Amino acid sequence: MRRLNTKKNRTTLLAFSLLYLLLINAGTCFAQKQSKKYLEHKKKELQAEIEYTNKLLDETKKNKRNSLNQLITLNRKISTRQELIATINGEIGLLNSQINKNNRAISSLYQDLEKLKEEYAKMIYYAYKNQNSYNRLMFIFASSDFEQAFMRLKYLQQYSEYRHKQAALILKTKTDLDNKIKSLKAKKNEKRSLLSNEEEEKEKLFSEKTEKEQIVVQLQTQESELKKELQKKKKDAEKFEQAIMRIIQQELEKAQKEAEEQNKQKPHRLGLTPEGQELSNSFSNNKRKLPWPVEKGFISEHFGVHQHPLIPNIEVNNNGVDITTGNGSLTRAVFDGEVKAIVNMPGAGRFILIRHGEYLTIYSNLKEVYVKVGDKVKTKQKIASILFDEKDANTILHFELWKGQTKLDPESWLYSSN
Repeated sequence: MRRLNTKKNRTTLLAFSLLYLLLINAGTCFAQKQSKKYLEHKKKELQAEIEYTNKLLDETKKNKRNSLNQLITLNRKISTRQELIATINGEIGLLNSQINKNNRAISSLYQDLEKLKEEYAKMIYYAYKNQNSYNRLMFIFASSDFEQAFMRLKYLQQYSEYRHKQAALILKTKTDLDNKIKSLKAKKNEKRSLLSNEEEEKEKLFSEKTEKEQIVVQLQTQESELKKELQKKKKDAEKFEQAIMRIIQQELEKAQKEAEEQNKQKPHRLGLTPEGQELSNSFSNNKRKLPWPVEKGFISEHFGVHQHPLIPNIEVNNNGVDITTGNGSLTRAVFDGEVKAIVNMPGAGRFILIRHGEYLTIYSNLKEVYVKVGDKVKTKQKIASILFDEKDANTILHFELWKGQTKLDPESWLYSSN
């Protein structure tokens, strides 16, 4: 009787242990699935970005003239490819962890199965020795009293049930083992596929780096021409900033005039109505959540002072960001607002200034404009087409963000999935 109770207790303990392991396992599996889902999603995003960058590079290659923007676009493609390889490595690392875990689980299941089989064999042997019904009856009738006879009968019944449970547990353990082995094979196949994918991406990366070196060498021979272009761009940027400051000053003068008419104190910043203040607050609350001013594209030149990507010891100052996009692309408003100015810039297309309370957004290097001064625009509303540069075969939107008379970094305001 004690032996049966010991076995029963051990079975109960094993059941609780298995339940605990299953709960821990479930939590780990959920975390891994979340991680795997994230890596797969990121990989798809990076692959889509590489495809789009290829499209942009195909446009620039039609010109047969290597340009600085072509080099920047290729650099972007290389960095995206490197990120893609790192993501694939992350997937491989996750699979390695799962494979090791499966190996440990299979080893543990093998041990459990062997123990269960060993115990079951002993029970079968014991049952075989006592299979005679006469022996079982004698065991019961040899009891000293009725209570002991009843307990011995219950013992034989429980022992029989325990044998059936052990048989069922062996079958379940065998099924779990088969499933784990099948899962392990699938993960190993997936790992082989990812390793092959990684090798392909590395080969493409090597080819792209070689192409980049060739373009750098060719562009270095055009250094004097690039310096002239840089000087022109600097002068254009100064004119552009002056034009924006004039518009802001005009807006300030209007606010001052309105204040004088109402015998109020002259404002020292852009005057705001209650509606304008609400719009300004709403704009501010959407920092890092503003939609991009183009549907597709990447930042090819960042905000502020930075080193020229090709010419040493030359710094470039950008009052906004340059976004490289595809030929025929349109620009859109990043937030609700009112069109305050549309200006033609000689040799640099047009620009649109939209006011969002105290904030201003500027969209430059435009071709055809679809709005007029005074129009109220909505978030993501198409406002103009972007100019295509025939010389360098690229399409670049220059985008700026101001708060009153202060320039802000647009990149820190636009939506980012990272």
